[in-house]
Amino acid sequence: MKVRKRWIALACCLLLVVPIVSYVRALLYPGNASFSVRTVEWVRDHGAGGIIDAVETWKYSRQQPAPTGMPSDITAPSTVPVRTTLPRAQLLPGVPALPQEGTWTVARQSKSGTPLLWATWFRADPAHLPVSAAAVLMPHAVDRLTLMPGTREPLVGMPSRNGYAVPSADRSKLVATFNAGFKIKDSHGGWWTTTSPAVPLVDGRASIVIHRDGSADIGTWNQTVRMTRDVVAVRQNLDPVIVEGRIVSGLTTNANGRWGTVRSQFQYTWRSGLGTDARGNLIYVAGNKLTLATLTAAMHQAGIVQGMELDIHAAMVSFDIEQPGPNGTVTGKRLLDSMNSPTNRYLVDDQRDFFYVTTK
Repeated sequence: MKVRKRWIALACCLLLVVPIVSYVRALLYPGNASFSVRTVEWVRDHGAGGIIDAVETWKYSRQQPAPTGMPSDITAPSTVPVRTTLPRAQLLPGVPALPQEGTWTVARQSKSGTPLLWATWFRADPAHLPVSAAAVLMPHAVDRLTLMPGTREPLVGMPSRNGYAVPSADRSKLVATFNAGFKIKDSHGGWWTTTSPAVPLVDGRASIVIHRDGSADIGTWNQTVRMTRDVVAVRQNLDPVIVEGRIVSGLTTNANGRWGTVRSQFQYTWRSGLGTDARGNLIYVAGNKLTLATLTAAMHQAGIVQGMELDIHAAMVSFDIEQPGPNGTVTGKRLLDSMNSPTNRYLVDDQRDFFYVTTK
């Protein structure tokens, strides 16, 4: 009997060895990611994604913001006295505007004084007035966009000749860095660059299309945007949320999981989105306690006419305004102080893919 118990105990230990080794490898895998993110993603990758999704939906859908109050999550006021012809962001009808709400101010300028980034903030949810969103406009005439892979996204261990952080050669002209979309397997889409055609592109998916001159278009793959000789990178994520200036229908029903798992559209959480305005400028929008519908409304308020959701949740939503210094140094400043990713997140190898902006 004792021998039998020993064999059973040994068998149990052997069964535990494989998952323990796998988990330790996940914790030690190269690239920036917190302990909690590594743990959650390991659990997802080992068959418990549905449980994680259910827990997240239960948690975040019950964190409904207060209906009244003042927003605290706003961009820092600019001290740069530059006038702009940019139209003011749309504000909530019937709600008195707060000082600087919806007004674009310079968030980053060149040494010669040319605006490289414009930022603003505004309230985006009429049912929850403390909820605000921040927006950053990247002028296409002066900014260049680049897509970079991470150590695990779009593919684990995918080689990258420029590494998995902002390349040193580009840091002297760095303007901003920000998050990409869902993990590729959850994005319903593909990932492509001229050097790394990692995951096949999918018709009908919302797509960020980057051209040789660093400009970018947002659209629906093989409908409003397509592959041409001028394209150098494409990142897809879910279905579009704004098409030709109109918010698409069905955001609250999320039929067939067009924008994530069932009922994830109702989560009050950090969300981000990207789009283009009528002039072709890129606009990034992010905020906390946003649902899919209120994120999309905020994107529309900011002037986006073609738009898509990017990543969600606090550990993933990140926009840093970068200021190069001497000897290759870079100082980052969060778009919103409440964003919790490190300000040097994409200056070191990261597990997730991302975008960075440089001057042309």
